[in-house]
Amino acid sequence: MAKVKVEIETLEAQTTDADFWGDSIRSQEVLRQLKILRHKVTSYDKLQTAFDDCQTMCEMGIEANEADLVSEAEELYELFIQSYNQLRVETLLSGEYDTHNAIVTLHPGAGGTESCDWTGMLLRMYARWADQREFKFELLDLLDGEEAGVKSATFQISGENAFGYLKSEKGIHRLVRISPFDSGGRRHTSFASCDVMPELEEADSIDINPEDLKVDTYRSGGAGGQHVNKTESAIRITHIPSGIIVQCQNERSQIQNRDRAMKMLKAKLYIKQKEDEQQNLDKIRGAKQDNAWGSQIRSYVFHPYSMVKDHRTSEETGNVQAVMDGQLDPFMNAYLVWNHKVSK
Repeated sequence: MAKVKVEIETLEAQTTDADFWGDSIRSQEVLRQLKILRHKVTSYDKLQTAFDDCQTMCEMGIEANEADLVSEAEELYELFIQSYNQLRVETLLSGEYDTHNAIVTLHPGAGGTESCDWTGMLLRMYARWADQREFKFELLDLLDGEEAGVKSATFQISGENAFGYLKSEKGIHRLVRISPFDSGGRRHTSFASCDVMPELEEADSIDINPEDLKVDTYRSGGAGGQHVNKTESAIRITHIPSGIIVQCQNERSQIQNRDRAMKMLKAKLYIKQKEDEQQNLDKIRGAKQDNAWGSQIRSYVFHPYSMVKDHRTSEETGNVQAVMDGQLDPFMNAYLVWNHKVSK
């Protein structure tokens, strides 16, 4: 912790510079780093206190030979182990963008209406996960399926290490269940893709030639009242040279949606630029996979048995409903440990 405390002192010294607040990008980044480092120190201090309390209670229990003290010592030990494991996982969040907010995009794959419904279920799952962590969930764009579910959805989750955790979700998610849309009650397999990128202030440095953009407007859909149905406030921007497409309908005005979409586009172009420089497309975003059978990162089986299994880490649970209600931390933590090992 000594090194971390020195880093905090160095950053705090920067905040006293006369021109510090004049550079908004720099000041926001320094303050963000300060918050992260202070959290590390606080977490470590709490863990040290928990260890000391546990040790003291053990010594008292042994000395007094009282069952109540031994039982209390065991409870303190369990709490210490939980805190230790959580802090251990947090130390693995050391990627360049792990501390940033995350922007997530969901698309249905092979399976038609089934996959649209599955995409809607995933959207709810991530919203519940964000709520449990007290992270901010903001829907940026939503296109409903023709019959049911969601055809596409883009949302932002804001909170400490949001991207660090959610990067584990990038890939193809597979569902096996008895279809509610099949009158014959047959079992169906559905797929949906999840793409995750960090929100980047650094992307503001990206220059885009307006002639390289195709901008389309359309009427917003989903929640929002009568306003969204009367005006073409939603924006879709296509960057012609790269083929990257972004869209936003969350804001109430076309100008606000355009600004938000441009920020998303710049972030995607920034990441692409970084990947090209490093000549390693898997460095930040992970390998692109087909949205179909054989390429899934995780399977959710509702029938003939209940199981959710991650095919990278082998982490699994039989409590499917808990996962669909947002209990994703075991899978995210297992991914961080697995990714740390394979990255060595």
